[in-house]
Amino acid sequence: MENNNTVQNVVHGFKVFRPDWTCSPNGNTKQYTCPGKFEEEGELDVCGHGMHFCQTAADCFNYYNFDSSNKVAEVIAYGEVRTDGDKSCTDKLEIVREIPWDEVLRIVNIGKNCTGRCNTGNRNTGDWNTGDCNTGDCNTGDWNTGNRNTGNRNTGDWNTGDWNTGDCNTGNRNTGDWNTGNRNTGDWNTGDWNKSSFNTGCFNTEEQKIMLFNKPSNMTYREWLESDARWLLNQIPKDVVEWVYEEDMTDEEKAAHPTYETTGGYLKVLDESECGQLWWGSLSDRRKDIIRAIPNFDSDIFFQCTGVRVDE
Repeated sequence: MENNNTVQNVVHGFKVFRPDWTCSPNGNTKQYTCPGKFEEEGELDVCGHGMHFCQTAADCFNYYNFDSSNKVAEVIAYGEVRTDGDKSCTDKLEIVREIPWDEVLRIVNIGKNCTGRCNTGNRNTGDWNTGDCNTGDCNTGDWNTGNRNTGNRNTGDWNTGDWNTGDCNTGNRNTGDWNTGNRNTGDWNTGDWNKSSFNTGCFNTEEQKIMLFNKPSNMTYREWLESDARWLLNQIPKDVVEWVYEEDMTDEEKAAHPTYETTGGYLKVLDESECGQLWWGSLSDRRKDIIRAIPNFDSDIFFQCTGVRVDE
């Protein structure tokens, strides 16, 4: 299906070249000059044939590195123009002038004094920042050196709090990773001021033991994450289907699936507990013993949480 939109018009745009004013569409190097006018024969095809350019300066760098050694020019397409997405091509192109790099930075950024691109904030050296003074990318806060932060002064990535040096923190002043509390130096803490990991309280220097089956245990959450029992439980399948023959169907199933009269049955999607029970039946005795060996194991609570009856 043809997706290209073709116009016969004067279209202003931008084009990026190598430092020697060449580019290589489809592997064929073409030499340009600035200023200069150029023509090509043949049917236009975006990403196929024609002299390519972008109508927005920032879009050019979806195809070229954001490198100040490259040449950036203002161009005019005055022949046929075909556009697909953020890219256009033409058979008649005029190179009007070279755009100095400091002007390029002003064109591609809404903010001021940025060395990256697509920034709406100021003094960013990364890309896609809406805050100020970021050296990473995709930050909405200020003074971040990491990426995708919505807070301020983070040196890690994916933080929504402030002053974090780790990654994926939603709290403040954490030096570890994945903390939702404040001032933690460990990882995965939901409380504050912890120097160990996996704590839900505050001021802890040792990892806590976790509750299992509503009772205290001697297992830490880290040990649980590394346990064979947890690995086995993660193997419980989802979205299992099985064919139910007509003779095995209930009256309710026949009413819900009237096509059984012609197909001889229907395809049943098993619910979570049925999937779990199939999983349990497939386990060897040794693996069933691993599940039963979870500290404080209680078959009734296990059934409430998983839908699996271990005596079936």
